[in-house]
Order: sequence, then structure tokens, then C-alpha cells
Amino acid sequence: MKLKVTVNGVGYDIEVDVEEPERPALGAVVIGGGGAAQPTRTTASVKATSANAVVAPLSGAVARILVAEGDEITEGQVLLVLEAMKMETEITAPHAGTVAAVLVGERDSVQGGQALIELA
Repeated sequence: MKLKVTVNGVGYDIEVDVEEPERPALGAVVIGGGGAAQPTRTTASVKATSANAVVAPLSGAVARILVAEGDEITEGQVLLVLEAMKMETEITAPHAGTVAAVLVGERDSVQGGQALIELA
């Protein structure tokens, strides 16, 4: 590599050999499934295990409540949606009945196993 250096007003042409440090080769880096794919909303339906209470299957935040006290519901109907790590999980009714009480509010944090809705 040629450089031009000025010292005390006098210009000098200098030739310098530069050694490039050896860099380790990187392996393949794959992020995501590809740039062309559009993101899709993912949901999972989870049935409650208690006979009279619908419980949270995992920890998260209540995104939406789709029923109110006194509503008649059918088996498999989506009662509320939990959000955890930007994934939505639909919580469904284990059987037909009536909503006796909604025990949580929207944006509430819940723990796995916590009762969310009481059924009559």
C-alpha cells in the first residue's frame, strides 16, 4: 500500500506492507424460515380441567374476554384469549353452561392453574 506522508512541510511517498489478521470463518447463520414468508397469527385451543372453573393452562396476560356474567355458553366456545410471548391461546369452555363469574380483567397477568371464569 502506498501512502503520502508530510513531515515538517516535506512530502514523502512511503510503501507499506500491511498484514491482514486471519479471521475465523463463520458457519451458516439462519434466522427465521425465510424472508418471503408472511407472519401468521398462531392460536391454540385448550380445554379447562375443572368442572366449575376455567383455569389458565399457562402464565400470561389476558388479551380479550369474550363473555360476560350470565352468558349462556356452549362446549368448545372461546371464552377468553391469553397472550404469552406474543402468542395467543384461546381458552374454551369445557362444557355447555352459564358464566357465573369472570374472575379476571383484560390486561391482567395470570399464572398457570389460576381460575379465570366460574361456570354454573
